[in-house]
Amino acid sequence: MSESLETLANEISSIERRVSDALYDALRAQVRDEDAQNAKELEKRLAKVRRSLMKAESLLRGASDD
Repeated sequence: MSESLETLANEISSIERRVSDALYDALRAQVRDEDAQNAKELEKRLAKVRRSLMKAESLLRGASDD
């Protein structure tokens, strides 16, 4: 893999970890019932973003979901 693709994959992985942290914050807010409806919607969006980032990282590293 070229170094630039490896760098991009690493950067995406870093962003995915940050999104995961935000996802867990939204889940904790739901459990504490702090604006649970908004937290639930945010959790759904963040979960989709996380899955997309994981797929992008995988594709950059040369793996295939097929």
